[in-house]
Amino acid sequence: MIRHIARTAGFSGLLAALLLTVLQSLWVSPLILQGETYETASAQHEHDEASAAGHEHAEAWEPEDGWQRVLSTAGGNLVVAVGFALMLVALYTLRAPGRTAQGLLWGLGGFAVFCLAPNLGLPPELPGTQAADLMLRQTWWIGTAASTAAGLALLVFGRGTLLKALGLAIVLVPHLIGAPQPEHHSSLAPQALEQQFIVASLVTNAVFWLALGLISAWLFRRAGR
Repeated sequence: MIRHIARTAGFSGLLAALLLTVLQSLWVSPLILQGETYETASAQHEHDEASAAGHEHAEAWEPEDGWQRVLSTAGGNLVVAVGFALMLVALYTLRAPGRTAQGLLWGLGGFAVFCLAPNLGLPPELPGTQAADLMLRQTWWIGTAASTAAGLALLVFGRGTLLKALGLAIVLVPHLIGAPQPEHHSSLAPQALEQQFIVASLVTNAVFWLALGLISAWLFRRAGR
């Protein structure tokens, strides 16, 4: 069983990660590069001022545009995709999909938990965007993902109106509390570019999760037979 889970998650994660990397390279990464031009211009201005005052700051390493950035993105996507695939396949052992198409529903659930719900309060941000304290954002993100997962489980699998109402309430709690926000909202990139980036990030992640759910369900059922 462990080998079955590992093999299914490995192949599913690999294929879904490749798809996500291609979509990001074609749509998301160009928007990030545009956003970085505004951040770079601002950083260069600050660097010139610091140099004039006699202060020098060491620059952190980052992947160069081209194959370094693509490989770095692909590696990160692969690790995350295999981890999510392991989670899905482990859930399949508890409640196996009756049809391969049901994997789309599992993928949609994963998208809602890890992307849609957290992004309602903390949307994807381009470089140079003012954000709230990192620890507060991480805490809210984790709490939102956990409550969304628990709430959806009650909504889908709970029996009776009371459990389903409780599930809906649990889903809504983090949004009623509200995500941490900076004291002053500011961004170096134009608002139109920010909106394009948010849409691109959500759409590519939706495609990734649907593909991951479908591929993992098909491989799980195929290996089971």
